[in-house]
Amino acid sequence: RMEICGLVTEKKEPVPLKSISVEVLVQDHVATVSSTLQYVNEEERPLEALFVFPLPADAAVCHFSAKIGEQEIVAEVQDRETARDQYDDAVSSGQQAFLLEESTESPDVFRLSVGCLSAGQNAAVTIIYVTELAVQADHSLRFCLPAVLNPRYTPAAAGIVSEISSGAVPYTLTLSVHVSSPKSISKLESNCTLGPLVFLHSDHTQATVNLSPGHMFDKDVELFVYYQDTHQPSAIVEAGVATAPPGSLMRDPVVMISLYPEFPEELMKSLATQGEFVFVIDRSGSMRDMMSQGKGAQMRIESAKDTLLLVLKSLPMGCYFNIYGFGSNFESFFPQSVEYNQDTMDQALKRVKEMQADMGGTEILQPLKHIYSQPCYPDHPRQLFVFTDGEVVDTKEVLDLVKSHAHSHRCFSLGIGEGASAALITGMAREGSGHAQFITDTDRMQPKVMQSLRFALQPAVLNISVDWTLPDEVTVDTLSPPINVLFQGQRTLIYAQLKGESSGGSEGTVTVKYSLKDQPVTNQLHFCLKPTEETKLSIHRLVARTLIRSLEQKERSGAADVEGIRSRIVELSVQAGVSSVHTAFIAVNKDSRQTVKGPLLQRRILTHCQMIWCHKCSRSQNSHCFIAIYLILLLIYIDFYLFLYVCVCVCSAAPELQKDPLLQLVSLQKASGCWDLDATLADVFGETEDELTNQKPAQVDGSVWATLLALIWLYGCKIEQQVEWQFVAMKAASWIGSQKVGDLSQCVCVGNVLLGCQVTKETLGI
Repeated sequence: RMEICGLVTEKKEPVPLKSISVEVLVQDHVATVSSTLQYVNEEERPLEALFVFPLPADAAVCHFSAKIGEQEIVAEVQDRETARDQYDDAVSSGQQAFLLEESTESPDVFRLSVGCLSAGQNAAVTIIYVTELAVQADHSLRFCLPAVLNPRYTPAAAGIVSEISSGAVPYTLTLSVHVSSPKSISKLESNCTLGPLVFLHSDHTQATVNLSPGHMFDKDVELFVYYQDTHQPSAIVEAGVATAPPGSLMRDPVVMISLYPEFPEELMKSLATQGEFVFVIDRSGSMRDMMSQGKGAQMRIESAKDTLLLVLKSLPMGCYFNIYGFGSNFESFFPQSVEYNQDTMDQALKRVKEMQADMGGTEILQPLKHIYSQPCYPDHPRQLFVFTDGEVVDTKEVLDLVKSHAHSHRCFSLGIGEGASAALITGMAREGSGHAQFITDTDRMQPKVMQSLRFALQPAVLNISVDWTLPDEVTVDTLSPPINVLFQGQRTLIYAQLKGESSGGSEGTVTVKYSLKDQPVTNQLHFCLKPTEETKLSIHRLVARTLIRSLEQKERSGAADVEGIRSRIVELSVQAGVSSVHTAFIAVNKDSRQTVKGPLLQRRILTHCQMIWCHKCSRSQNSHCFIAIYLILLLIYIDFYLFLYVCVCVCSAAPELQKDPLLQLVSLQKASGCWDLDATLADVFGETEDELTNQKPAQVDGSVWATLLALIWLYGCKIEQQVEWQFVAMKAASWIGSQKVGDLSQCVCVGNVLLGCQVTKETLGI
């Protein structure tokens, strides 16, 4: 059903999408987003328009309507094939119709069909969705309005994908945000220019802000909400719909529990030293793109290489590791994971320096299958770190594979650059019991990757259980998937359906128990059972979306009762009014007094930058001829642009970016954690080797002195980047401790004077 989508016009005439208006209501950590797309048919004939666009992968699309003139048509959720038939029938008979459907391959891509707009006619289409906001490393909540949909690479057997540019965007964007929370709002930040933040109450629990005019659609719009006391657990109880069938999800109240596990401090002082760390690096052609549009921006692959340097220097001695690169095929640095020591680290660093984005397309499925087929090392749990710009089509197949191996592999995913698929990045981390990070625009990749490494090195949480204490007349049905991973300070969500009647003042308790380093830990939250007002069924819809996603995964995994599962998905989708892979929103203007006459003109509309155009092979015999011809043209197209790329690289060699002093220092560290006293180290400090040597106290040798100076420089000059070098410093302090050199107070004083710092021995951890 998915047809070729692109900006195709005969006379360069204006496309019909004129503006997008977005209103965002953030309630605590849930966002309700209303997007209105304004169309004008400026053609002289009736028009059918196709618009492919991204939405957050975990969003629950819960409303779709169209307004033609003064008449509003609210769409219904129906079985997908039924909705398509209705749309086709309406368009062929000259009726105005609108169809909104989710991609069968990736849940973050939607297609909107606007059919039979009369010449000169206006139409406003409104889409409303609900989504959870992810917690970031700095404890903010991230809202993302995807403005970019990168091309998705399709394996050869699945279809054809290419990329084209939409050129100048012929439509505008307005965005207004209203934030409301029981917690005080500290600030709002964005990667785009915002107007002033206006607080509506003196306690700063409500605020509004608008996107400044002139957004260029060259990047996603990211908004970061900062609350005071972010890590306080909370509960939202939402009333059901009295007219819904008894016992159904929409009839009963539901509760959303937000927990932030806090591990005992004494158990978190030492990080794990065992493990197998496998780094999977996207080396497809798109990794040559720049991290941002700003001056001095790095290519994605170069940023990934710098990050790998930092990660390799941070690994603990005695662990195992390997590095894979993938594109149209894949390769690994070592035939199997090797023990981490000076020799293997040096070999890996040499290969990292040689890495290029030269491996074609983005086929991540095959390298993952290979990794999962490799035997694990006993007592060394395997942790995968996947770096990709997320441009694949077979997202659901990848997620199913990750989920099927979650018992033996944890997966940490890192989306690189604008337009990285949230469905792939967050999905891999969710199904692989890991953590997802997005690195966009001016973000530094290193701190986010190091946070994921810190999570990977945290002690494993085992035997997680959830218990409820409720009044006798109330029972609970937990609807969210079982909790299989907990990280220090990271939010954990629990959804549940409450059955029975309770008085307004009744209270419930949820208790999460687990073991950490063989010690039992308990986190508990008491909450009121009285429903929260003005939530507009947002929690019910998120619960329905969670259940639908779980059922879709069961269906793909080959469960016995496929028809029963599909029927349950459609039932839930229709009942809750949220999208699914088996349903679609359909709106037909049946009250139009006369049919639209004239030959129907088609327009294909892209979001800015690069869009997918995906053609599923026709069942007709001619499809093979079309594919063969298309592939030949595609190869010519690729060769031509590769030639241009080489010419640009050769003819316009830009001045080399100045090397980051922090990365220079890290690159000199040995696997054991020490540094050598030499000229390259002195250069990082802005000194000469003689100056360092002449100031060396007599009681320490050159390596201890060099390592001590490196620690002083890190804490004295780079403290703002501590999250990036914390493991490097821990290894260094541990190595110094193993040298048995006695009291180093005098050495620290001399080092402070030499480097112009003021740090204490206690600060250095030695």
